Parts: sequence; structure tokens; C-alpha cells
Amino acid sequence: MLSQHTPVATLPTRDLPNARAFYEDTLGFTPERESVAGVSYKSGAAMVFLYESEYAGTNKATAVSFDVPLSAFDDEVRALREKGVSFLTFDAEGLEWNEGVASMAGEDMKSVWFTDPDGNVINVSAGEM
Repeated sequence: MLSQHTPVATLPTRDLPNARAFYEDTLGFTPERESVAGVSYKSGAAMVFLYESEYAGTNKATAVSFDVPLSAFDDEVRALREKGVSFLTFDAEGLEWNEGVASMAGEDMKSVWFTDPDGNVINVSAGEM
């Protein structure tokens, strides 16, 4: 069954060199595999695959989420800010915002959302949502 296999987050881009610069220089990914189809990056036990597509940036929902330990969340957010990443905010029941970081009262969770150069929405979360 598929539930026994590791998924690959597949993200479209209109400009692969520009997207690579963001994923490698801003987010710190190292290419795992490269081909004419695109580039793959290892992330934990999973992979992120970037490929060129005319449909890049058309998804307005979260495209990929990274689950980090709560103890590492603030360092990850700080590193993203230092690289110039701006966080998105939006109206959602129960979420409280503090400088772009979402939390829920009484819950041990934090989360941020941002976009890559093509508008793919990326989430970094810690704790239970």
C-alpha cells in the first residue's frame, strides 16, 4: 500500500535556476539528484522535487509542510528571517499571530507560512495543530 512508502513533495517552477537559488541558498537544501526533468533534494526521510511547469504558482494553498521539533522552531524561523523570508498571515479560527508566527491558545504549537519565488506556499510547523 502507498502508506508504506515515502512521498515526494513535487513543486512546479517557471524558472528552475531562480527556484534552485531559493531552495539551495535561502532554505539550505543540497541537490540529491539532477536530470533534465528537474532537481531533487533530500529532506529528512522524504524528498522535494522541483520541475519546470507553466502551471507554477497557480496553487494558493499550502504545497509542502516541514515538521520540525518545537525546540528547533525558533531557530528555523530566525534563519529564514535572516535570509529575507517574509511570513504570510491569514484569518483562521483559533490562530493567534505574533510577528508572522501562528499559535493557538492552550496548544503547544507554532507555525509559519511563506512562498517560494513561484508562489508555492511553504509551511514550517512544530507541535500539534
